[in-house]
Amino acid sequence: MIFKLVGDGRPYPEHGLTNREWAQIPPRQVRLDSLITTKAMLDLHSLLAADSTFYGDLFPHVVQWRGELYLEDGLHRALRAALHQRSILHARVLDLPN
Repeated sequence: MIFKLVGDGRPYPEHGLTNREWAQIPPRQVRLDSLITTKAMLDLHSLLAADSTFYGDLFPHVVQWRGELYLEDGLHRALRAALHQRSILHARVLDLPN
């Protein structure tokens, strides 16, 4: 099992963070098997592109809400980590209040 659950959508409330605000959150280690995805589908072009991290944040965005960790952005990075036999990912984690 790679992820805790494959979800489709964001069950948590809108947080409104901009990319600049996300960049202020220091990355931390997160276990892949503790993440719930917010996308059920991934474009293979995104996964296999050599420059997939060139234009965005180097770290995936995770939202912690009601005790769960939701992978909001960076599914292709998480899958790449899994393909390389890694169980831990460095991600920016936003802790939303319940």
